[in-house]
Amino acid sequence: MNVISTQAPAIDKATRIFHFIADNGGSTYTQIYQGLSLPQSSTSALLASLVANGLLRQNEGKYFLGLVFYEFGNKSVAQFNIRDLAIEPLTQLRDKTNLTCHLGILDGNSAIYLVKVDSPNAITIKSWLGKRLSLHCSGLGKVLLAWLPEEQVDILLPDEDLPAHTNTTITTRTAFKTQLAKVRQNGWAFDDGEDYEGITCIAVPVFDRNGRVIAAISASGVTFQMPKDKIDLLASYVIEAANQLSAKMKF
Repeated sequence: MNVISTQAPAIDKATRIFHFIADNGGSTYTQIYQGLSLPQSSTSALLASLVANGLLRQNEGKYFLGLVFYEFGNKSVAQFNIRDLAIEPLTQLRDKTNLTCHLGILDGNSAIYLVKVDSPNAITIKSWLGKRLSLHCSGLGKVLLAWLPEEQVDILLPDEDLPAHTNTTITTRTAFKTQLAKVRQNGWAFDDGEDYEGITCIAVPVFDRNGRVIAAISASGVTFQMPKDKIDLLASYVIEAANQLSAKMKF
């Protein structure tokens, strides 16, 4: 995951260190500061502070993630009950559409699946919990970005040129922002095989009590399961499911 730079550089550096160790396992001081191109002096002090606070542990000259992350992870899962709340509307949506339905959130610079309810059809799309999706070519990504401030979109998509995954992928940030305006106007997003050839998706935002987009619900399938003359009807079903979950999140 790419770490977004903020006005708290010490936290940014610590976050980069956490991701480095998570990706590379136990790492020495030299490996960390060289691998991340960090200043030696400030890195030494930062590592010492992270060890003192239990966020890292040190053993035989190497740094490892502290067990406090395990505790945080368990508490985060327990507190983030949107997954449990999403099961009922997702299941109802699956039953109405016969499509594979997901709940996803924005995680760093990608969208990620938190919940999946499988289609009953023999032909299904390949997806899994924890799967990451590109923001510019997925229905979930479009919805999760559409209500963000433009400057945050620019941070998440720093380049004007966007990678093409299929012939229908939007390949410039300018064109993508035009698409985001349409998503806000319509209230839902459509992925017309932009990430994977022949796979389509409709996605709708989930709002919290403050009107912020905190997640998105989607229905996905192969192209023949989502014919153009039924897209509006299918979108209405996804909107209904997302509204149900949004209502639950306001209590």
